[in-house]
Amino acid sequence: MNSQVLGLRVAGTIFGLMCLGQLLRLITRAELLVGSHPIPLWASGIAVVIAGSLSVWLWTISHPVTR
Repeated sequence: MNSQVLGLRVAGTIFGLMCLGQLLRLITRAELLVGSHPIPLWASGIAVVIAGSLSVWLWTISHPVTR
C-alpha cells in the first residue's frame, strides 16, 4: 500500500466519522449553537449526505482495479 492509498483511506475514514457524528445529531435532535445563533437540523442532513458521499467515494477510489 503506497502513501496515496493510505491518504485516501484516512480521509475516507475521517469523512465517515463526520457523517456518523452529524447523523447522531439528527437522531438525538441535539441543539447546536455557534455564538448565540442556532444551527438548524436540516444543515446536519446536508452534511450527512455530503460527508457520506465523500467517504464512500474516497474508499472506492482507494481500491485499485485489478484486471
